[in-house]
Amino acid sequence: MEQHERALDAYLETVREEPGVLAVVVVGSVARGQERPDSDVDVYLVVDDEHFAAASESDRFAWIDRAGLDYPGSYIDVKLASPGYLEAAAERADDPTRASFAGARVAFSRLAGLESLLARIVLLPDEVWATRIRSNVAQARLYGGYFLPQAVERGDAFLRQHAGLHLALAAARAALAAGRVLHQGPKYISHLVRTVPTPDGFVSAWQAVLDHPEIENARVLMGLVDTWLDEDLSPDDALSVFIRDNELAWLRGTIPTEFW
Repeated sequence: MEQHERALDAYLETVREEPGVLAVVVVGSVARGQERPDSDVDVYLVVDDEHFAAASESDRFAWIDRAGLDYPGSYIDVKLASPGYLEAAAERADDPTRASFAGARVAFSRLAGLESLLARIVLLPDEVWATRIRSNVAQARLYGGYFLPQAVERGDAFLRQHAGLHLALAAARAALAAGRVLHQGPKYISHLVRTVPTPDGFVSAWQAVLDHPEIENARVLMGLVDTWLDEDLSPDDALSVFIRDNELAWLRGTIPTEFW
């Protein structure tokens, strides 16, 4: 909308000539053409690696700029990036970071090859998606088939909610991976799981686990996941994959599956 472009132009004028600034990349609803009249403008301010390192020393990675100056409720939501950051994101970023660049638009740039680099961030090869499916099926098996029954047996309310939530998250993440859809973050899961192709009854079974984390509801959801994705994981395989992706993440230099 015109007011968002006006706000963006005003922001560009304030940062274009600042030392170390290489580019401004518009992301979020404005970049995708899905903004509301009162939406903020999300941008990545790309600076050289030296300025990014200096900002890192003071933990300055994000801030609000031009709050209320351009239209009611307006502000520029700024996140800091650098060429090194973007290269690292293309290689190993988590899903929410990758998803934040979906539909990204370069507002201005002094950085050669920026658009192709941004495109790399949001693309994952088939073998990575396959690994994600397998990992999340293992997550679902352990949370639904081991931790949830333990919670019920012990009367442990916290573990019961924890197991049910993580079963639902793993099932949803497996569904997103099967549909080659990036996980944008927890606040988007309930929407995304309803937008990707899933078997009949999957969404209602998924919701049932959230509403009532009970053993029978877990069995129904896990049965749908297993029949649909057919990962052929033995109980020992599922346990080993779960331990690899969770308990050994510290040793492997990775992060647990739920944070991919």
